[in-house]
Amino acid sequence: MTNLAQLKFFATQPHTCSYLPDERATTLFLDPQQSIDLGTYSRLSDLGFRRSGDHLYRPHCANCSACIAVRIPVARFAPNKQQRRILKRNQDVQVNQVPACFNAEHYALFARYIEQRHADGDMYPPSREQFESFLVREHSFTRFFECRLEDELIAVAVTDVMENGLSAVYTFFAPEHDRRSLGRFAILWQIEEARRQGLPSLYLGYWIKECRKMNYKTEYRPLEMLVNQRWITI
Repeated sequence: MTNLAQLKFFATQPHTCSYLPDERATTLFLDPQQSIDLGTYSRLSDLGFRRSGDHLYRPHCANCSACIAVRIPVARFAPNKQQRRILKRNQDVQVNQVPACFNAEHYALFARYIEQRHADGDMYPPSREQFESFLVREHSFTRFFECRLEDELIAVAVTDVMENGLSAVYTFFAPEHDRRSLGRFAILWQIEEARRQGLPSLYLGYWIKECRKMNYKTEYRPLEMLVNQRWITI
């Protein structure tokens, strides 16, 4: 495992924030020449870093601290009434682990999801190159969890298995199955998977109070937030 003090990091030039358009954002990246080994990845996740494709990064903004890393301590999590209903509604869903490699069926679902749910986002329009660079990387710690109704693929949860927990990298799902709340179901399923693997946490990336699209993350309680380099429970 690499000594963190020996790692090199690079900061981007300030740019328009993807979440708060009135703010300027700066991102800190691990040197792309540094290979991402499991131990380094796990330790950096405890410092608020996140993976996207081959890059480990975290916000490093001079005048804003709105992005807060969050994780669920799975041993203490208990689903609320709404979450129990979601689990019951999806009892007929079969979840299977498959290789984290390109699959035309996965990409077709991803493209449909982006086109119908995120046409106003950075990933629109979808492309195979974007899909592969973002999600299909040759990392030994990455897993694809397929959710199926019999033979129909309805969701894929891309998950990293770290030493200190699971990281929910990204989930895409069939928009026509809105009633199932598949995004929330994927989180609930990953909480249980972390428990099955004896891992303490499910990392959810960043939460921004002013960003409505991130409100769902605070539905999972207890929730731990990284504030002033300390994980605190809300």
